[in-house]
Amino acid sequence: MALTTLTSKGQVTIPKVVRNALKLNTGDKIEIIVKNGREAIMRPITRSVDEVFCKLQKAGRKVISIEEMDAAVKRKIRESL
Repeated sequence: MALTTLTSKGQVTIPKVVRNALKLNTGDKIEIIVKNGREAIMRPITRSVDEVFCKLQKAGRKVISIEEMDAAVKRKIRESL
C-alpha cells in the first residue's frame, strides 16, 4: 500500500512506486473517477494516434497542400514584421 498526504492547497504527491507501476511521467494527465462517494480510481490518460486522427477534419472544409500551408505561414510571418 502506498500512502500520501493531502496538502492545504489540495495537492498530493503520487508515490514513486505508484508512478512506476502506472508508467507516469512529468506532464502526464491522470483521470480520477469517484465511486460510491468515498472511493476513487486513478488512471493515466493515454491517447493513441488513431483516437486523435482527423479531429481537425470538418465536412466541407477545403483540403490544402503542404505548399499552401507553408505559403500561408510565410505570409503571416511577413505581415507580423
